[in-house]
Amino acid sequence: MSIDKNGPEDIQIPEENANLEKPVDAKEERPKFLKQEKTDKPYWYVVYTYSGYENKVMDNLLKTVENHNLHDTIMDVKVPMEESVEVKNGKKRHVSRKMFPGYVMVKMFLTDESWYVVRNTRGVTGFVGPSSKPIPLSDAEVRSMGIENVRISLDVEVGNNVIVTSGPLESFVGVVEEVNTERQKVRVLVSMFGRDTSVELDFVQVKRI
Repeated sequence: MSIDKNGPEDIQIPEENANLEKPVDAKEERPKFLKQEKTDKPYWYVVYTYSGYENKVMDNLLKTVENHNLHDTIMDVKVPMEESVEVKNGKKRHVSRKMFPGYVMVKMFLTDESWYVVRNTRGVTGFVGPSSKPIPLSDAEVRSMGIENVRISLDVEVGNNVIVTSGPLESFVGVVEEVNTERQKVRVLVSMFGRDTSVELDFVQVKRI
């Protein structure tokens, strides 16, 4: 799944709704919506939000989960952040920025109820997926995006050829020298500038070819 780090289209909330802060009550009469295919385990899903409403969506959704005791259905809600250092007037300061502006990540069992609760949380404009059908993130995407440190099962062995899928060496092809399942790392011998170089990569950065 591809997520635009610049965020979705910059949609502004209509003025007449500007003071509505109360999340939608999951017990209210519900309109018709597309029936969702239930999942047997929780997955991470991505939802679009109004510009600047990521944290409000997260807070409102967590409150709804608490108020309606939905902890067994909606497990977690996150707005991924990244830390950086800025230098201004000779002074350094740490700055936190949203990694994916306009998006919120939700870990949940997909059911009609969870779909309805998330979709009707104030500030949410929809799920990432075709025709309102949420598409879950893969384990590799979850790990690479820093949402959760899930363990990845990598089907490679020493001597296999792999291609680097992300990072500075993206598109480089190499041979696996070592696989460290515990650390979720793989050492690959790649040819750089006419010289073979051994590099260590995360499981999520390589793919068997």
